[in-house]
Amino acid sequence: MKHARIRYENQIHAVTVEADNAVRLADGRLLAETDVEWLPPAEGSMFALGLNYADHAAELAFKAPTEPLAFIKSPGTYTGHNQLTWRPDNVKYMHYECELVAVIGKPAKNVKREDALQYLAGYTVCNDYAIRDYLENYYRPNLRVKNRDCTTPVGPWMVDAADVSDPSKLKLRTWINGELKQEGTTADMIFDIPYLIEYFSSFMTLQPGDMIATGTPEGLADVVPDDEVVVEVEGVGRLVNRIVSESAFFAARGK
Repeated sequence: MKHARIRYENQIHAVTVEADNAVRLADGRLLAETDVEWLPPAEGSMFALGLNYADHAAELAFKAPTEPLAFIKSPGTYTGHNQLTWRPDNVKYMHYECELVAVIGKPAKNVKREDALQYLAGYTVCNDYAIRDYLENYYRPNLRVKNRDCTTPVGPWMVDAADVSDPSKLKLRTWINGELKQEGTTADMIFDIPYLIEYFSSFMTLQPGDMIATGTPEGLADVVPDDEVVVEVEGVGRLVNRIVSESAFFAARGK
């Protein structure tokens, strides 16, 4: 089953997603995909992985890490399906990152690898945009690279964990304006989801709604205002957003 959060008539609703991406409200009304504002399906902290695909590490001429390279994204960075994001004015390189996201379903502390998937509520998709201009060190991306308001689309929904039989064998793809730019598979992850849950829970408690963004494969490209970017994880979801300039984005918000 697919679960989503939407805004409709100034109210936030938890909904299920049906055929043709229509959503059903608690009162039974069925709304088309384009009639609602899609929100990120989870609201917890996001623990994101750098260089977690062997082909992507090779693409950047890095050795594969021996321990997860993790950083935290704040909820203010999230935005939803079919929403706008923005490219900062006067930067040279901004790229997408198509990622499978694991969503925690219950408190997880000192979880063993063999039990890890029992702690998942489900899976979603994110596009972890990065501003390469500010990247001083791939092993420690600073806040200006990854933590800008509304620059991490998440969604459109969360798929129940039981409905994804093997998260280690899923295709990932990214299109810019309809042209396929990135294609990979979760089989190339260096640290898989059970390992990551065991790793994080060994020194902290993961909470329901927390998300683990598992990294991106090779195939990155620059994106600019007016680009439509689509990221897709097989069996999980297809997430769409459009890029505008920094000045246009904040002018529309009155800031």
